[in-house]
Amino acid sequence: MSNLSFWVKRLHQPLDNALLRALSLLLALLSAGLVMWDPSHFAQAIGGFGPIISTALIWSTCAAMIFGVGFIPRRWYWQLIFTPYIAMPILIYILQLRVF
Repeated sequence: MSNLSFWVKRLHQPLDNALLRALSLLLALLSAGLVMWDPSHFAQAIGGFGPIISTALIWSTCAAMIFGVGFIPRRWYWQLIFTPYIAMPILIYILQLRVF
């Protein structure tokens, strides 16, 4: 195991919690469901599907789904790309725009 791999694994260790995984999976499923149910209404509620928000929504949904089902990528760089530390706050922000 390389030194970077060790530090990335150690960085993600506090998130290895069943409740956080369930929350992540719920957020990912909710965001995907809202987009698929009525995309135009969802886009209007969050201020439109611009290039930044669309990319952030797709990436964060994928990253939260990966984390939520319990999949741990082998390589450290994939673990950093799909980190829940960034994905979950993005989903919470986008979904709170929709709900409130």
